[in-house]
Amino acid sequence: MSPSKGSPIYQRIRQILESARVNVARSVNTSQVMAYWLIGREIVEEEQRGKRRAGYGKQLLAELSRKLSGEFGKGVSVRNLEHCRNFYSEYPRLLDGKISNAVRSISPKAGITEISYAMRSKSDSETATEIPHAVRGQSWEPGRLHPNLSWTHYRTLLRVDKPQARAFYEIEALKNNWSARELERQINSLLFERLALSKDKKGLMKLATKGHDVQQPADIFKDPIVIEFLGLPETPRLVETDLEQALINNLQAFLLELGKGFAFIARQERLTLDGDHFYIDLVFYHTVLKCYVIIDLKTGKLMHQDLGQLQLYVNYYDRERRTEGDNPTLGLILCADKNDAVVKYTLGPDQENKIFASRYKLHLPTEAQLKTEIRRELRELRHADDQA
Repeated sequence: MSPSKGSPIYQRIRQILESARVNVARSVNTSQVMAYWLIGREIVEEEQRGKRRAGYGKQLLAELSRKLSGEFGKGVSVRNLEHCRNFYSEYPRLLDGKISNAVRSISPKAGITEISYAMRSKSDSETATEIPHAVRGQSWEPGRLHPNLSWTHYRTLLRVDKPQARAFYEIEALKNNWSARELERQINSLLFERLALSKDKKGLMKLATKGHDVQQPADIFKDPIVIEFLGLPETPRLVETDLEQALINNLQAFLLELGKGFAFIARQERLTLDGDHFYIDLVFYHTVLKCYVIIDLKTGKLMHQDLGQLQLYVNYYDRERRTEGDNPTLGLILCADKNDAVVKYTLGPDQENKIFASRYKLHLPTEAQLKTEIRRELRELRHADDQA
């Protein structure tokens, strides 16, 4: 009798093959990254040997590309060689001393697959999956080789000029298992700038060394929230139902924008209180903070009564849905515009850490626009504090 697809032996063998496929792909990616870093090092070292005269670098890359393309094809274009040079210049510590020394002994005729073997330790007990010694456990740090970052990831990271921002995106890409396309989207949406502009120097350094660390309710909400992936026009005729439907249709992208830990629970959940019906737009559960998160959508400017309605939903969930092990429910109003002073005085000190308000942006803001907006919000908050 032949084994079915649901049989245990079929599933075990399938898992082995799937794991092998993933490991092979990871090994190829790592070898490609190493090869391009080594090519960049050769180019940079050649240019630094007293040959910094005008035009030499450009001539060198053109000549290398012409000769290598005939043997290796399009992968060694002038543009790709420029990427290799920039890669080595921006990531000089990508390979630790042990790996670098091992690679130096590679024969000029060695191919990419042979580079991965050169990375191995002389110990017979060290397997291919244990090769990147510098990236195992807690020894890895931004700027060093990691097998889960492909060449496409690194090329995308090279577009980030600020070292602190680049380190942040490296950490977040690994923590959240971002694809290269997801990484590009987060960079384009200025995730680092949105998180960093509201932090002090200590908080900024923490972003660059540990990534986005969620420890309290305020850590999980960004302001603004960028939802350009909806493709909606900025128009005063936009209504909440259209915004909600667009978010549900693009739920995966919305979860990515919200950040790690959000799990979708429900939409338009009806609450009935003594015959009156209320409808909660979106309900999530945050797996890190262990609490429900209620999101209310407003396409206009936030009003104080909107906060009161959300407070009703939060209180209901705390009393009726919260179970042992759950932390207090959080609420977020996602609105087109808001006045932070109104939020502050409507909620009061007891609710400031439970109910939040964020603007949404239907198009990617520039860094300058983002800085201007957040600085305006900070001025409003300081003004409200002075009036208190």
